[in-house]
Amino acid sequence: MEQRRLILAIALSIAILIGFQLVYKRVAPPPAMPSTPTAETAPPSAPSVAAGAGAGAAEAPATSGPRLAIAAPRLAGSLGLRGARLDDLVLRDYHETVAPSSPLVPLLARPGTSTAYYVQFGWSAPAGTMLPLPDSTTLWTASAPTLTPATPVTLTWDNGAGLHFALTLAVDDNYMFTVRQSVTNTTGTPVLLFPWARIRRDYTPPTAGYYILHEGLLGVIGGRLQELTYAKAKSAGERTGGLAYEATAPGGWAGITDKYWLTALIPPQTSDERVAFRDVTLGSETGYQVDFTPATPQTIAPGAEATTTLHVFAGAKEVHLLDRYERTLGIPSFDKAVDFGWFYFLTKPFFYAIDWLYQRLGNFGLAIMAFTVFVKALFFPLANKSYKSMGKMRLLGPKMQAMRERYKDDPARQQQEMMALYKAEGVNPASGCLPMLIQVPVFFSLYKVIFVTIEMRQAPFFGWIRDLSAPDPSNVFNLFGLIPFDPTQISPFLHLGVWPLLMGVSMFLQQKLNPPPPDPVQARMFQFMPVIFTFMLARFPAGLVIYWTWNNLLSIGQQWLIMRSAHLGPERGKKTKPAQT
Repeated sequence: MEQRRLILAIALSIAILIGFQLVYKRVAPPPAMPSTPTAETAPPSAPSVAAGAGAGAAEAPATSGPRLAIAAPRLAGSLGLRGARLDDLVLRDYHETVAPSSPLVPLLARPGTSTAYYVQFGWSAPAGTMLPLPDSTTLWTASAPTLTPATPVTLTWDNGAGLHFALTLAVDDNYMFTVRQSVTNTTGTPVLLFPWARIRRDYTPPTAGYYILHEGLLGVIGGRLQELTYAKAKSAGERTGGLAYEATAPGGWAGITDKYWLTALIPPQTSDERVAFRDVTLGSETGYQVDFTPATPQTIAPGAEATTTLHVFAGAKEVHLLDRYERTLGIPSFDKAVDFGWFYFLTKPFFYAIDWLYQRLGNFGLAIMAFTVFVKALFFPLANKSYKSMGKMRLLGPKMQAMRERYKDDPARQQQEMMALYKAEGVNPASGCLPMLIQVPVFFSLYKVIFVTIEMRQAPFFGWIRDLSAPDPSNVFNLFGLIPFDPTQISPFLHLGVWPLLMGVSMFLQQKLNPPPPDPVQARMFQFMPVIFTFMLARFPAGLVIYWTWNNLLSIGQQWLIMRSAHLGPERGKKTKPAQT
């Protein structure tokens, strides 16, 4: 029974690791090539006119109209003055590949292109109200040619009927825009308006396609995290006429996320806002939209001005930066833009610990290794007890073999006698699986940290490992690059780098220190485990493989020292074997 539990525990560990990396990996859809948008859907609070957060006439050509330049320390790009669209943004600190000469990462792009992705601001009126309001064709006037952290810019437009609209834009030294929407009423009657903001992505982007990583629409609404993948948003929108999700709550935030990048709207946190996730039909293609509209309209009295201020985050999901915005701007759970997952209580502290070590060691690979030492020290007492029990199991091997021979025709009696032997010797046959079971949540949480945090992106180690978040690029099947051939074109399993090989060797050596299972079939199965794990981890991030290898080496050293100090090593077992048989 105990042996079956041991096998089951290890099988479960393997299933968890394989499942999250292989079984649940989805095929990422190819990027769509949308046609020029021709229609948009309106939020429930807005009429079907050109003022709605989702409604509008045909989009203006991407190159039409003047533009407001954006020059910030970490952002560069421009805003289209026609339609007041923030639709051209690149990240100064991030390149597409590890090569310093590779292009900067683009975030937002203009309408009419194959990757149209933009933020827009406007106003809508209650149903039945006929007012000339700004739309996607409106040409705004800018107070300055360039937006910088030191020089905010105000965009203005007069509707010719007594309403003066203004958008005051500011940007900080990182990735946060502050947008103040204001309307001055010079008519003789009160005016009711809904100021709105939206994020539009007019195509379906390629995704990493992993079950453990969310990419798509997300936000924290009413204190709860809401996530919709592109596929789920599309299917939900098809059932409801484009509205995939809707809620009304005070403040919160919502947007569209990639693996490392985020575009999010942060409305005022003191008033009820209606947020919607939408599936937008663009001819034969599909787009996606996140928009915020106040639950109740603003009433602008004659001669008065009404304002609302929101924030727009457009940049890299750096954990410490998100935490800082959460504190300073009061954004609820803004750190959940990073997909720390169900093991949040482990994953985020692990990130903090590794990042703290990185600040002192200057290398994330060394930080991971130092973190591994800390984890080993934390579980040192439990591991010691486990290794001592395994050493005793090795000494009991001859007695157990003799018992199997004696009761080979009576399995029930054999099991009973073995359990009595375990009890008499104070041995737990399942103790060997305890270190592995402890490693599973640690392994998975560390995997999440390496996989989802941008701090690990393109972080080098030493030698050929230039990106700890990517698999080891070397491959034994092409003699580590000597043969100009990519074996993975034949099969993705034909990728086996140096670090996965080292991990397999370390696992094999560790296995030799453990007592073999009494059942020969089980023993043969265990012999294949290093091979299985070697090929399985070959496509995992190199940082995770380095952790596993280093952890195995520490375990080997610890186990060898414990067994030697307690005189439980294999040599002692060999000496006592003749007397026991």
